Amino acid sequence: MKVSGFTFVRNAIKFDYPIVEAITSILPICDEMIVSVGKSDDDTLGLIKNIGSPKIKIIETVWDDSLREGGKVLAVETDKALDAVSPDSDWCFYIQGDEVVHEQYLPAIKKGMQEYLNDPKVEGLLLKYLHFYGSYQYVADSQKWYRQEIRVIRNKKNIRSYRDAQGFRTIDNQKLNVKSVDAYMYHYGWVKPPEVQKAKMKSSINFWEKDEIAEKKKKEYEETFDYSGIDSLASFSGTHPAVMQARLERVNWQFDFDIREKKLSFKNKLRFLIENLTGWRIGEYRNFRLLK
Repeated sequence: MKVSGFTFVRNAIKFDYPIVEAITSILPICDEMIVSVGKSDDDTLGLIKNIGSPKIKIIETVWDDSLREGGKVLAVETDKALDAVSPDSDWCFYIQGDEVVHEQYLPAIKKGMQEYLNDPKVEGLLLKYLHFYGSYQYVADSQKWYRQEIRVIRNKKNIRSYRDAQGFRTIDNQKLNVKSVDAYMYHYGWVKPPEVQKAKMKSSINFWEKDEIAEKKKKEYEETFDYSGIDSLASFSGTHPAVMQARLERVNWQFDFDIREKKLSFKNKLRFLIENLTGWRIGEYRNFRLLK
């Protein structure tokens, strides 16, 4: 069984993406790691080169910044990395620049790859998600955060990145048939120094909005980013991936939140209660077909 990791990145230093941690977290179960590095305003290319693993294959790209709607450029860059995967690989393990896999879950992910290797009905593997917010001590738990997503796909040329690169579909827009793996992806995209988070948010607006609307929305981020506006959080009592420890030690901002506070509408409070009691999330978006 051959496994290829793949990812894309631009301006990782400028916006404090844990891309080195992301890559190194999945390297142990990958035979190669394709990293699409976009032309950056910083030394992102040098950062990736300095990882120093012989498994890493870098492709240099230039992002099409005219793709201003729906995050399409993110999917385009994802596909560039996917297209560079070795043709003899069986599985492609996708990870984004703000995602990290805890080492405790690598055996389960590899086991899933082995278990379904010779089952062509299974086109991908589904991972669960923890979305950290504000600090490494809190996770977002309201219904606007996705609970699971495809991160392992079969190496088939008819599978492409979908919309803003959150997941995958076939080239004829069919959802993938997947199996769930008992493993979590740790998403750290909302854990940065507030001033860096503000800069990242202002920049990323360009991926979704055209010029006039983008400029209006950027004005919302003139001040330091305020994490306290979040609707609902839960405490995190587990451990973080070993590759993240240095980041945890470098934290230079303080964020505290009363987890009893739920800034939810009555309807969303009811949905929240139903989910906690039954596990059923009403109206949940699912970009996949889960096989039994």
